[in-house]
Amino acid sequence: MYYIVETDKSFHQASADLESAVKRHGFGVLHVHDLGTTLRGKGIAFDEECKVFEVCNPGQAAKVLSTDMRLNMALPCRISVFTDKGKTRIGLIRPVQMLSALSQDASLVQVAKEVEEKTIQMVDEAK
Repeated sequence: MYYIVETDKSFHQASADLESAVKRHGFGVLHVHDLGTTLRGKGIAFDEECKVFEVCNPGQAAKVLSTDMRLNMALPCRISVFTDKGKTRIGLIRPVQMLSALSQDASLVQVAKEVEEKTIQMVDEAK
């Protein structure tokens, strides 16, 4: 269900490289949640770094929403850059498996395959 790679890059370099890869593939970064900073800002002891990038391709999102509006809750796609015990990782939940759990519509599975292929390429390029 997950696609996660490890990189030798720093957390900050992997984050910057992911953002560039997202744009090269025709997706936009809608928002970046810096969970590590947010947790520490709330007084919680959290040693790891974690940024969650909300990414979207408007054309693909429109296909999903025009087929089943309930799937708005599964959008946008999220790709995370995070540290885990000193290692930097980049990962996502595979869109095909996630959408297949939410809908049996064959056209949506095709959209999910296209999105999954692109998001995995983004992760691999940022690695």
